[in-house]
This record gives sequence, C-alpha cells and structure tokens, in this order.
Amino acid sequence: MSFLQDSIVIFASQVAFFVGAWIFFMKQLFKDYEVRHVMVQLIFSITLTLSCTMFELIIFEILEVLDSSSRYFYWYLMLYLLLFVVIVLNPFYIGYYCISNVRYVKPEYIKHLTVLIWIGFLIIFWKIGDPFPILSPKQGILSMEQLVSRIGVIGVTVMAVLSGFGAVNYPYTSMTYFMRDVTEADILNIEKRLLQTMNMIISRKKKIAIAKRQNTEGVESPQRRGIWGILSSVGINRGQES
Repeated sequence: MSFLQDSIVIFASQVAFFVGAWIFFMKQLFKDYEVRHVMVQLIFSITLTLSCTMFELIIFEILEVLDSSSRYFYWYLMLYLLLFVVIVLNPFYIGYYCISNVRYVKPEYIKHLTVLIWIGFLIIFWKIGDPFPILSPKQGILSMEQLVSRIGVIGVTVMAVLSGFGAVNYPYTSMTYFMRDVTEADILNIEKRLLQTMNMIISRKKKIAIAKRQNTEGVESPQRRGIWGILSSVGINRGQES
C-alpha cells in the first residue's frame, strides 16, 4: 500500500473515532448536565481519538496491515500530538477556566495569569523527573524521550495512588449491598444462643469441679487409712510386748 492509501485509512479511522467519542460524550458522560462547553467536548474527542489511533497502530503493527514507513510516521505524529494535548493544551485550558471562575480577577489579566500558571506547571513537570535517571546526554531537553519518560513517571504514580484508593474505598462503599438487615428476631435468637452457651459452660464447669473434688477425696482417703493402720499396728505391737 502507498503512503496516500495508508493516510486515507488512518484519516477514515480517526473520523470514525472522533464521531464515536463525540456521541459517547454527549449521550453518556454529560447527558444530564445543562452547562456544556464545546471546547471540553472537542478536547475530550480529540484525546480519545488520538489514543484509539495509537491503539489501532499497535494492532496494525502486529498484523502488518500498513507499510512500516507509514506506521512509523503516524506513530510519531500521534505521539507528538498526544504530548501536545497532555502538556500544553489540557493544562492551559484547565488553568484558564480555573482563573476565569475567580471573581476577583479582572478579565484583562486572565490570559496573563493563565500563562504564568502554565509556566509553573512546566517547571513542576520538569522537576519531577530530576530524582529519576531520565536525563540522557544523547537526547535533548525537549526531546520525545524526555517528555514521555516524565509522563510515564507521573502516570504510573497517579495510577498507583488511584488503584490503592479504589481498592480501599470501593469495598467500604459497596459493603452495604452484601449486608443483610438485622431484625429484632435475629437479635433475640442470638441472645437465646448466647444464654444456651453460657448455661452449657456453667454446667461443664460444675462437672469439672465435681470431678476434681472426687479425685481429691479419693486421694486423701487412702492416706488417712494408711496413717490409721500404722497407729493401730503400733498399738497392737506394744500390747503384745507388755
């Protein structure tokens, strides 16, 4: 297949992914919300489209559907576009709307403050990778390897935190679905079982005490008989000698 045919296949799949993402956003995610921003829908659809396209390119790589040069080109293109969305577009847009919702900020200062917040985000984003062995003399500061490695570190950390929180929070919140309602009859039955168990324990303790008493009496009686026998034999022997 030529590069033009490969481009048509990729473009058609992207259009299908974009339409599906738009319909999913409208029909499932925000169907009950009245406030809808077109920019939010557009960013969501673009991000999901790029992600699905990269997944499609992985499948094409396994099945060898397109030419290797075309797959390589579109893989790098989609990766650069995703990096632009994750590092530039989404933080800038989030910062812009966070500042625009503050009442004390004048409209003419919103863009300037948004740029400052975005620059601060870039500094924090870059400093996160300093403790890790990410820097390489062969790669530039703004190379793809540097950006992808930092996104990987942040993504793995965030996913680990969210997984741990979900593993603890979900059983706590969904435990009520598996619990049975306790009625007064259940409480009375448990109290009766408790009384029966207590009576059984008391009766067995009495039996143990009686058995111990009988054993002690059985041990003491031979001792008493033995002493009395010794005394009686001594008295008899003295009478015979006299």
